[in-house]
Amino acid sequence: MARYILSRSSIFRFTQGYQNSQRLSKCCGCANLSNINVIHDRPNQRFTVDLDCSGAVSSAVLKYTVSHDQQVELISTEVPESHRGKGVAAHLAKAALDFVVEEKLTARISCWYIRKYVDENPHLGYQAYIENK
Repeated sequence: MARYILSRSSIFRFTQGYQNSQRLSKCCGCANLSNINVIHDRPNQRFTVDLDCSGAVSSAVLKYTVSHDQQVELISTEVPESHRGKGVAAHLAKAALDFVVEEKLTARISCWYIRKYVDENPHLGYQAYIENK
């Protein structure tokens, strides 16, 4: 089953989702995270996921920059402590890396989590787009 997420100028295709998606069914006893919607905010150079926990809304964010030579630097991921370990950062990393691939860019990774995600998912082929392997 493919799932598409529409951003301002990109469509991201998730064919199998995050490999540990079974861990996404509950978050701190709150909203179901199985339908995570990653939003690409190009003007602010970030990917976000809005997280609702009993009415308290917070966001997980992946920040990046784009240089003049069209190289993307994936800077950081930030996930609220109450949502860590539930696959939210993996969804952000996948969306950002899919953006790099779809736009035929190269990426530098400054964030330890994104580096880990790329290393743990070689089958997704992101290594070919990473400058400092």
